[in-house]
Amino acid sequence: MSTAPVIAAVDGSDDSLRALDWALDAARRRAAPLRVVHVRQYAAWGQPDVLVAGEPDAAGDPVLDEARDRLVADAVGPVAEYPAVEYVALEGAPSALLPELGSDAQLLVLGSRGRGGFASLILGSNGMAAARDARCPVVVVPRPGREVHDQLPAQPGPRVVVGVDVDSPDDATLAFGFEEAVWRGARLQVIAAYPWPVQFWATAGELAPPTVDQDEVEQETRTLAEGFLAPHLKEYPNVRAEVLALPGDAAGALVAASKDAELVVVGRHRRRLLAPARMMGSVTQAVLLHAAGPVAVIPPSSSEES
Repeated sequence: MSTAPVIAAVDGSDDSLRALDWALDAARRRAAPLRVVHVRQYAAWGQPDVLVAGEPDAAGDPVLDEARDRLVADAVGPVAEYPAVEYVALEGAPSALLPELGSDAQLLVLGSRGRGGFASLILGSNGMAAARDARCPVVVVPRPGREVHDQLPAQPGPRVVVGVDVDSPDDATLAFGFEEAVWRGARLQVIAAYPWPVQFWATAGELAPPTVDQDEVEQETRTLAEGFLAPHLKEYPNVRAEVLALPGDAAGALVAASKDAELVVVGRHRRRLLAPARMMGSVTQAVLLHAAGPVAVIPPSSSEES
């Protein structure tokens, strides 16, 4: 049985080349092949999608030539450590084709903004579409230098951050986080946020003071999160995991934790009865826009997406 590839989407931009470097490292860690894909955009009235596969020279694609040259330049060390690489050119609308690449991939990696995006955009529309619609996990690699004003205390060493919603836990997100921690020899930092302060309306226009104790809410949040972690800790006993139960905004906590983290892992919303289309979720979108490092967006299991 063949191993599903790690896919790097490139378009010649510096952002996509940084994503290519990240994808190469991910493929090496997974012992998976690397597929480098360039979607050549055409106008809406242009021809239908065409697939051209093979070596970059055969496809006549300068973007793939540049990607190949970069991989060759980075190829230091034993050849056995490097994955098999395939180069593919597609013609069509990137926002439509990029999510489809995830149908036979274990990971899709792209930069936060491509060549066609407006300079003022933090995350391009193609990245947003892929993170929202792809069937496989999507990693978005941001530009370096994003500032994070708040920072959570963390022990030194490699660290993978995972966001957990204790009201609606996503097992696929936790599983991905544990696997990444194993591949990277990293600790797992689990962020479980709870709303605080809790406010109640007493009379019209007046807020009553909270009737619950914050320590109790925090402890309950931590206990629930630790319960969700328990089966994964049994499967991965060598992974060191810590739970931070934090008051307030989940997105803000995850962004604060992203400073110097190897990866931030967040889940994508499950489909709802009254909203059958795939949804990103406000927390996931905020983390994609503001995290200081790469962000992995994990789709729900196939049973929950059907």
